[in-house]
Amino acid sequence: MKEEEPEGEEAESKVDGILADVESQMNQALGELPESGKGERIGILISSTSNEFWGTMKTRYEEAAKELGIEVEVFEASAEDDTQGQLDALNTMIPMGFDAIILSPIDGTNLIPGIVAANEEGIPVINLGPGVDMEALADAKGHLDGKITVNFEEQGSMVAKDMISRMPEGGKVAILAGLEGAGQSVGRTNGAEKVFEETEGIELVATQACDWDTEKAYEAAKDILTANEDLKGIFACNDNMALAAVSALGDMEKKDVMVYGVDYTSDAKAAIEEGTLMGSMTYSSTVYTKAAEEMAMLIVQGKTFEEPVYLPLTLVNQDNVADFEGWR
Repeated sequence: MKEEEPEGEEAESKVDGILADVESQMNQALGELPESGKGERIGILISSTSNEFWGTMKTRYEEAAKELGIEVEVFEASAEDDTQGQLDALNTMIPMGFDAIILSPIDGTNLIPGIVAANEEGIPVINLGPGVDMEALADAKGHLDGKITVNFEEQGSMVAKDMISRMPEGGKVAILAGLEGAGQSVGRTNGAEKVFEETEGIELVATQACDWDTEKAYEAAKDILTANEDLKGIFACNDNMALAAVSALGDMEKKDVMVYGVDYTSDAKAAIEEGTLMGSMTYSSTVYTKAAEEMAMLIVQGKTFEEPVYLPLTLVNQDNVADFEGWR
């Protein structure tokens, strides 16, 4: 049962407190803060703003740059599966005189030639979020200078545990995965599968790759529901696919299946508040982008990072969504 929503200053106070705690944890993970006012120029390469999540990340990068006193320029691919277009964008960035580049690859290997080219030019490269295949990068004689990310397996396991907590009698569940080979999809899927498969009374009936595509997710959800009329839960590896599954449930007039997503987009927030989506994994895009830029500044200013820096995770669901009004 959903809690009554706090209003005005109470809601702002709750979310501000959560954000302050997350930023404090990130500052500790970075170990120190960079010297400000140095005017570094940072090139940023994202997936595609065709996905609301990456559109928000672009905005947050630009906002954080103003706060930090640096200059950024954000590049992107034409679509979430445009691996060659994303590599072309990276190759365009390399001769532009950036002090460092922050990138989020579409899959584990598509940006490796560009990373190697950046290495050869002495441009520090920071990997945010979706991971570069480190073995393949090493084989290509390339390296990363920093990595800031979230634990994608933990995202999947957190969703699976929350779903299972609402299934006291057990039951059947399914996963709608993203693009094959994409680090965030692989991690989220593996994390959820492990929890489902190790929990007595839970049966994972399908894991279907849907390539981040809403039409594929819609059809996959319908097919899984048709084959498993007693299905209890669906975990989709992003919100767009989760909302497609919600649409399939509505069209099939099924109301007893819990659906979870990842990214906590504005549409997901509305669906959680309406009670059609059970939950969505999230993390603060404001803290994430600022921390990535601070890492880039620290590297330019001489600091080295041997290990990845991880951003704290949060699950927003129908029980706590009121506490996240104003989340950013």
